[in-house]
Amino acid sequence: MPPPADIVKVAIEWPGAFPKLMEIDQKKPLSAIIKEVCDGWSLANHDYYALQHADGSNFYITEKNRNEIKNGAILRLTTSPAQNAQQLHERIQSSSMDAKLESLKDLASYSRDVTFAQEFINLDGISLLTQMVESGTERYQKLQKIMKPCFGDMLSFTLTAFVELMDHGIVSWDTFSVAFIKKIASYVNKFAADISILQRSLAILESMVLNSHDLYQKVAQEITIGQLIPHLQGTDQEIQTYTIAVINALFLKAPDDKRQEMANILAQKQLRSIILTHVIRAQRAINNEMAHQLYVLQVLTFNLLEDRMMTKMDPQDQAQRDIIFELRRIAFDAESEPNNSSGSIEKRKSMYTRDYKKLGFINHVNPAMDFTQTPPGMLALDNMLYFAKHHQDAYIRIVLENSSREDKHECPFGRSSIELTKMLCEILKVGELPSETCNDFHPMFFTHDKSFEEFFCTCIQLLNKTWKEMRATSEDFNKARERGNKLAELAEIRFQNPETRSLCTFPLRLQGIAHTHLT
Repeated sequence: MPPPADIVKVAIEWPGAFPKLMEIDQKKPLSAIIKEVCDGWSLANHDYYALQHADGSNFYITEKNRNEIKNGAILRLTTSPAQNAQQLHERIQSSSMDAKLESLKDLASYSRDVTFAQEFINLDGISLLTQMVESGTERYQKLQKIMKPCFGDMLSFTLTAFVELMDHGIVSWDTFSVAFIKKIASYVNKFAADISILQRSLAILESMVLNSHDLYQKVAQEITIGQLIPHLQGTDQEIQTYTIAVINALFLKAPDDKRQEMANILAQKQLRSIILTHVIRAQRAINNEMAHQLYVLQVLTFNLLEDRMMTKMDPQDQAQRDIIFELRRIAFDAESEPNNSSGSIEKRKSMYTRDYKKLGFINHVNPAMDFTQTPPGMLALDNMLYFAKHHQDAYIRIVLENSSREDKHECPFGRSSIELTKMLCEILKVGELPSETCNDFHPMFFTHDKSFEEFFCTCIQLLNKTWKEMRATSEDFNKARERGNKLAELAEIRFQNPETRSLCTFPLRLQGIAHTHLT
């Protein structure tokens, strides 16, 4: 006959004694069970004891988590969280270096348990640790030359315990002093050779930035991108991951008016190139956490485009209108300069209208009106100008090819560019905050400083090539637009892929070939 569902059979250990086999009644109070265990070993003051899992986690068993005990589990009778916290709180202040080191090591391990953490924090343990970091370690730096391993381990365990305690979310990050921040920031440079200290210091800086606006400002004053870059050029992927995490945190929390400035600094420091060389193309697999941080950096970088994506063109703004004039000039030679005053005004207007039609704008008279929809707003015009200037031969070829086709078979460059830019913004989720769980980064976007623009350039050429292969017409464009997904709806029109002779859809082929070109 099977035992009742509320009865769990376990083994319970106690140092120096044989384990006891017991049946725990989950309906009984935990304190009563602990008293029964203590009585079995003739231990008085059962309030000083608690049960722990003996499986390596060493987590305390409480009324909240006791239902996680399984049949056959091995438990351990040990000192209660309150007693343990009190003892460690006293021992880490010992004048003996050996005792202090061993106590900090134990504290770093126990602090993973939220039950213990709460008790230690109740003793103002966080303040004690921060004081040790701010000033306590100074006392031992004189001994660093003769006791360097001991000093490094002591600081490492102190920082580890701090990180574990703060991860429980019991204490607010806003409570820490500038002195503490300065000390942690200094470790990022001072202990570059000590991996454990560096890793924990980076983790603390990231949490400070993400969890407190005030601390973001203080950290941003203490740490520079130039100080972080060298850690990306090493070979330890964990350090590289935490370094990118700090950069992402600073990027994410920067005010809107500072974000572009930070992006410029990252470009000056060649962050993209360093990540490509030392992380993405390193001779080792990229783990999930690193992939997530690269994904976050990718999203934050693309989000810099949001302002242009959501900016409508002002048809009265001459500087913006000059961009359209420049597109026309590059396509149809310098003879068509907008400042060319030869001919009558009516004749020039007629010429402009003809050329704007060839460029594929919907509004031939005033193409500025094509860029009043957001998204993609001015971002589409930015992409078109980039393509015209940096891929001039391809730009001129596409414009001239389409202007020589029958009207119904032309792939209008202006209209296509606007729809394509909007589709790319949707695919890359421009303007959306990064997901906390996604690790879907694309190496191709780390191969070029203007990766979005280059991606557009590759895709617009692919679109034109695909349009010809499909012998598509303007009606196909209209149908796709009416169905609501703009250019992406061309996926509904199947075509023969000349490379594989298999049927594919436009977006898949677009992304695949663009990926090949950019990598």
